[in-house]
Amino acid sequence: MKLLDGKVCADSLVADISRRVAGYVDSGLRKPHMTVILVGEHAPSESYVKSKIKSCENAGFESALLRFPESVTETELLEKIAAINADHATDGLIVQLPVPNHINSQNIINAIDPEKDIDGFHPTNFGRMTLGQKAFRPATAYGICKLLQFYEIPVKAKHCVVIGRSNIVGKPISIMLSNDFEIGNATVTLTHIETPRELLLDETRRADIIIVAVGIPGFVTEDMIKDGVVMIDVGINRLQTGKLVGDVDFENVSKKCSWITPVPGGVGRMTVAALMINTLMAYQNNFDLA
Repeated sequence: MKLLDGKVCADSLVADISRRVAGYVDSGLRKPHMTVILVGEHAPSESYVKSKIKSCENAGFESALLRFPESVTETELLEKIAAINADHATDGLIVQLPVPNHINSQNIINAIDPEKDIDGFHPTNFGRMTLGQKAFRPATAYGICKLLQFYEIPVKAKHCVVIGRSNIVGKPISIMLSNDFEIGNATVTLTHIETPRELLLDETRRADIIIVAVGIPGFVTEDMIKDGVVMIDVGINRLQTGKLVGDVDFENVSKKCSWITPVPGGVGRMTVAALMINTLMAYQNNFDLA
């Protein structure tokens, strides 16, 4: 068993971005700029945002964190998004999810200019990604692709099973790995909460690559997989003891894997790295550098 170390891969990608940014700045251009909007005081969101701001610094980007109280109205938030959309000094915009229940998250996502949508959630970008066109790809799914690419994991013609069909991970990664992208051309089975247990086991036991994102600690067990499988664990779950674990029973499943992501230190780091890649692309688009 070998670890798909997200930290090693992410650090390498960010270092490469930093070198490219330094070249642009030396030529007289401003630095790329990311703006993050954070609503309320949600501990996991605070952690994610801190990681994004730190990665911006490491990549040579400028960043701005705009905080709003949980009581902010949807109208007020939409007005701020419109102002940032019109600000040519901002390349990428993220509204950290989740937002409070009185705010419709889809309205927020749809309000972001697709050319600044570095999370890749806007319908325009999702549609372009699905069709294989140039787009900002959803960051977690894109990060998984970059991780597989970095460790030279064969994907073409492999059987990949995705467990979970969220718009953030399951749907986009199933599309990316089945499409003819720089990494892809796999045969993908997308399973979800309504997939019968027997069918799920049939699929996972013959899968070459499994990607799981269901938010259930230890959901994937050793009896569900074959020897030599590549396991991508997207889950981040905090137990009552305070320990962070994934959706995979790591201790037992890892014994049968050829490669496996750790939790923490796996996909989470890659999500942030993918955001840096998307921000650089937004910046390049602004200056016709691509």
